[in-house]
Amino acid sequence: MAALMIQGTGSDVGKSVLVAGLCRAFANRGLTVRPFKPQNMSNNAAVTIDGGEIGRAQALQAIACRVEPHSDMNPVLLKPQADRTSQLIVHGRVRGTLGSGNFREARGALMAEVLQSYDRLRGESDLLIVEGAGSPAEINLRAGDIANMGFARAAGVPVVLVGDIDRGGVIASLVGTRAVIDPDDAAMIRGFLINKFRGDPALFEDGYREIERRSGWRGFGVIPWLAAAARLPSEDAVILERPADPRERRTLIACPILPRIANFDDLDPLKLEPGVKLVMIPPGRPIPAEAALIVLPGSKATIADLAALRGEGWDIDIKAHHRRGGLILGLCGGYQMLGGRIADPLGIEGAPTEVEGLGLLHVATSLSPAKTLRHVRGQAMGAAIEGYEMHMGETNGPDIARPFAVLDDGAPEGAVNRAGNVIGSYLHGLLASPAMRGAMLARIGVAGSGIDYSDDVDAALDDIAADISAHVDIDALIDLARAGA
Repeated sequence: MAALMIQGTGSDVGKSVLVAGLCRAFANRGLTVRPFKPQNMSNNAAVTIDGGEIGRAQALQAIACRVEPHSDMNPVLLKPQADRTSQLIVHGRVRGTLGSGNFREARGALMAEVLQSYDRLRGESDLLIVEGAGSPAEINLRAGDIANMGFARAAGVPVVLVGDIDRGGVIASLVGTRAVIDPDDAAMIRGFLINKFRGDPALFEDGYREIERRSGWRGFGVIPWLAAAARLPSEDAVILERPADPRERRTLIACPILPRIANFDDLDPLKLEPGVKLVMIPPGRPIPAEAALIVLPGSKATIADLAALRGEGWDIDIKAHHRRGGLILGLCGGYQMLGGRIADPLGIEGAPTEVEGLGLLHVATSLSPAKTLRHVRGQAMGAAIEGYEMHMGETNGPDIARPFAVLDDGAPEGAVNRAGNVIGSYLHGLLASPAMRGAMLARIGVAGSGIDYSDDVDAALDDIAADISAHVDIDALIDLARAGA
């Protein structure tokens, strides 16, 4: 079994997309490939085939490998929530919370479980592509590390370091990493990749050779700006879309960016639609009055995000939209916010409390420790739907007598108000279906494109793999993976 680890000189250098592209490139060569990320921190997650949850990026990487996502692909997942704490997910299951004060000590104790997952995946694949987190140059976090060099050394996996030339200072970031990390850690790094290059790579030839000379690492290639990456599910909130140009004539769909927004990739399929403009509303800006549909997204801390929503005055915008008869869709935490009350008697999200919701659906939610994680299929708005549930708590009330969907097992799901213009659902991923998306868009007078989102993502992965294969020494990476550390 061969393995290769991709680390970065910093966050957002493109590691997740590169790992997905490499997974598809190696899979296209006939290899049995699996992705692996020892530790991830993200509120974008996906349900796995074994009934657990992992980071959304690892689920995408599994798709790139043409396999079902499994909890072993991301054994430790941290989901930030209120009060400087994160929900801790180990092997796909909730294991309590971690605070900033005990995070370092607790994560080091998880290495044995990380290695268990790694060993299981080794037994079923020709090649493992491992993704690091953040940067190994964060030497203040090195003690107890399980995400970067701590894992690489424990598992004996060679590392390729990625630098982002688009942000500038790529020579300093690569050579500087070599200078500050422990010599034994540096010995694990066998080469580097330059990512997000725009223009003629020949113009960087001198810089490329200087990195090789100063670091002692070989270069494996210069990867161009991967335009197809924009068609992949969003992983990080930092890349959420800028406000719309008011001169746009497409029908507007608006989604407020809540502080603990989760699974906002639910909205990505809307970007395929030429008839609509999806606008993510940042703090400090009102929700445009011309929006035809407002989507309240998922949240890792519903009560705290509801308070933030009110603090921005977005509740006023939403209620004005409702009075005008505008369509409102609440997904997961957004669904809970639309109800009359949200109770947290056991302090799941912080101190025990009960708060008023927006009151647009006659339902109430009680949060509880049990977490629902399951894939579902059914019918909604006359269309077949497929998605997954990932939530803590139960929602009940008169409006659930008008369910949004009926699942294949006959169970009702979600709620709709009497007027039919406020919809709540716990289902993630439902807009990926062209029929469901078309039915929702028809409610705001837009004809759907009929584009299959899953097919478009798969085609984007092939395009990325082709670009990487054209600019990276793939054979040398395979040799390095097989040789080990």
